[in-house]
Amino acid sequence: MFKLQFENSRGQKIELFGAPFRLFGVEGLGDVEADIQSQVVPYQDGDALIDVILRPRYMTVELKITGNDAAETEANRRKLASVFNPRLGLGTLKYVRGTEVKLIKTVAESVPIFPDGPTNRGATFQKALLHLKAPNPYWRSTSITEEPAFEPLFEFPFEGEFEFGVTRNDRLIYNDGDAPAAFQVDFYGPANSPIIENLTTGEFIRINKRLEEGQTLKIDTTDGVKSVTYVDEDGAETNVFHWIDLSSTFFKLGVGENDITCHCAISNRQRDFDIYYHKLFTAV
Repeated sequence: MFKLQFENSRGQKIELFGAPFRLFGVEGLGDVEADIQSQVVPYQDGDALIDVILRPRYMTVELKITGNDAAETEANRRKLASVFNPRLGLGTLKYVRGTEVKLIKTVAESVPIFPDGPTNRGATFQKALLHLKAPNPYWRSTSITEEPAFEPLFEFPFEGEFEFGVTRNDRLIYNDGDAPAAFQVDFYGPANSPIIENLTTGEFIRINKRLEEGQTLKIDTTDGVKSVTYVDEDGAETNVFHWIDLSSTFFKLGVGENDITCHCAISNRQRDFDIYYHKLFTAV
């Protein structure tokens, strides 16, 4: 059995599973319509496929709110309505099944529906219906941080293992999700014109700037929120989108293998950058 946990933009949280918000059924965990884009040319049988775009995800959640008495049931009903207030915009819905956790951004399409009648409402229970919309239809994994690769050089035959090696600024990332994944990367100074490159595709992001010791550059390749942010020694942040080399591409981690490397001309750190991402899935 799975649980649904929701956190709105105010930080209010609620779990939909057992009492007092007993989960009865969910539709839309997997079924998302696709917009098939094609074109027809003269004298062609059928048409030519151009692309396939997934439409927003719509979910319906059936609940039974319970309480020890009418007052407690009413309080729980108000809590559900408050947490799923459509005016609060996007919140985070979490699907939890054992150790499996998937996340998706959703917004309530309406105030929760509380049907009337003796089979739907009583002193100690209230049935409820939630209609949710996820503008981005993909479920995503929890955040993944790629660790630097370690290249062993040699080891001494002591009791136990004592291995020498070097930390390399390469990441071999295997994206076994269902779609290319945006990522966030943090460059650390000192570095002169740092660059991150996907050797698998030849795409790269280069920064035409020098970072000093204690300075950080954050890049986000997520659609709709693409950004380049400079963080100084005191933690102050500045938008520096204009620092990006014009030949750069805000690439994503393709499905399958991605050979990621970083070059920083004057860096003397063991770790020139950190990279974070979420895998994307069409269903749970």
